[in-house]
Amino acid sequence: MRIVNLIEDTKGNSECIAAHGLSFYIETAKHKMLLDLGPSADTLENAKALKIDLSAIDTVVLSHGHYDHSGGIIPFTEINDRAKIYFQEGAVKDYYADDGLQALERYRYIGIDKSIANLPQAVLLNGDTVINSETEVFTIKTRTHKLPSTNKNLLIKKGDSFEHDDFSHEHFLVVRENGKSYLLSGCAHNGILSILDAYKEKYNEAPDVVISGFHLMKKSGYDEKEIEEIKEIAEELKNYPSRFVTCHCTGIPAYEIMKPILNEKIEYVHSGEEIIF
Repeated sequence: MRIVNLIEDTKGNSECIAAHGLSFYIETAKHKMLLDLGPSADTLENAKALKIDLSAIDTVVLSHGHYDHSGGIIPFTEINDRAKIYFQEGAVKDYYADDGLQALERYRYIGIDKSIANLPQAVLLNGDTVINSETEVFTIKTRTHKLPSTNKNLLIKKGDSFEHDDFSHEHFLVVRENGKSYLLSGCAHNGILSILDAYKEKYNEAPDVVISGFHLMKKSGYDEKEIEEIKEIAEELKNYPSRFVTCHCTGIPAYEIMKPILNEKIEYVHSGEEIIF
């Protein structure tokens, strides 16, 4: 198994661009895949710098319907028109961020380019799906934990009104090779603890490796209640036998709160870095 971060918010490889978004290259014995494609064509430039041939990709999984994970999809299809692109059918809905009353434009569109759904290689899913012999996706049916508070400004537009996003457009990638299981998520908007509970319910085990943003990032500092929330998540993750690799929407400040609790069980992967197994 080879997994390389093609883009995320912080710089790792000096030859790679860092940007708010996420993309992972996943190579198994049988397949070459992408989880997400970052915010733009910068993802493709990073792949080129890392000498990863995106024309050889056979499978793309879009983790959920936000621009910072899908912006590189249309540029990708210009060099690879064969790879199937899998996403939940709800990913094409109208998603917004509430930037507050102080913003010039309070409600900011954060959804995907709707033309992605019309691509001939697009495969719209409705729930759990086996993609190939090594790969499948699953969804949350019932959350077992409350949503991280950092999701409260994420909305879906229905008609002329905005409602809180229920994140039913989010699914989670499972890859198995050589007896090991790898759980990959884009942002874990549903909450990493609920996702792990759903994994345990479906597979009757914990994953060996979890790679995900935890959506704990804030533009401003954390208050005491938010710090306690992050610590409580880390304390529960400590009970798992899994190794955790995080990035992107976790943010370095939240990671630094979690690190003393999880110690060697958690690490941060930066733009252009390969995860060493």
